[in-house]
Amino acid sequence: MALGSGATIETGAAALLFAATFLAGGRVHPFRPLVRDHRSVVSFGAGMSAAYVFVHLLPELSEVRQQFVESVEAPLRFEGMAIYFLALVGFLVFYGLDHLRAHLRESPEAARFGLSFKLHVGGFAAYAGLVSYLLVNSLGETPTDTGLYAVAIAFHFLSVEHALRREYGAAFERSGRFVLAGMCLLGWAVGLLFALPPYALALLVAFLSGAIIMNSLIMELPSEKDGRFLPFVSGGVAYGLLLLPLG
Repeated sequence: MALGSGATIETGAAALLFAATFLAGGRVHPFRPLVRDHRSVVSFGAGMSAAYVFVHLLPELSEVRQQFVESVEAPLRFEGMAIYFLALVGFLVFYGLDHLRAHLRESPEAARFGLSFKLHVGGFAAYAGLVSYLLVNSLGETPTDTGLYAVAIAFHFLSVEHALRREYGAAFERSGRFVLAGMCLLGWAVGLLFALPPYALALLVAFLSGAIIMNSLIMELPSEKDGRFLPFVSGGVAYGLLLLPLG
């Protein structure tokens, strides 16, 4: 699809924000004068991302299903239920990735630790690229929807960055963050150059929806040791209330 110059600038700015979150998310603390605990900011953003999943993303799947049915010329069995199945596939793929990562991470062998790092960062690199691709190619999103998407995903990526930095330390600092930041920009650039047909976009949105739900669960729900309950709930309620009147 062709974007106007304004939309290109807006989506490009969002892609740069995503990249900056991976490059400097662990160093930049814009709310330090108000909140000294960086993890509270991460938990607040995690709550916002969870609100985006439940208030915006899940209802959107029914619209995606309808658009999928309308864009496919051939008769469909089960009236486009494949959309929900693709969401399940996205959920299970990233559940499997996390399960495999945990299995390899527990091994004392250095080679397995390296494989865990490559699988984890590689999976999230593909994830970041797809997310950024959908900045440019979406199913009838308005500028407001794009803005809400960008804010929610930026905070989501902040949680991902925090988790990967905590788990892999110097390895993530040395290379992982650059790979993820680069994929954010590459996904956006590919989106400018190549547009998928509507039915393929619907399938991609469904897959990514399931992946975002899974990663919200494993990355963002505060744990007993690392999470901050009140900031998480505050972020979820505040962003959920903001999303409600916007549909």
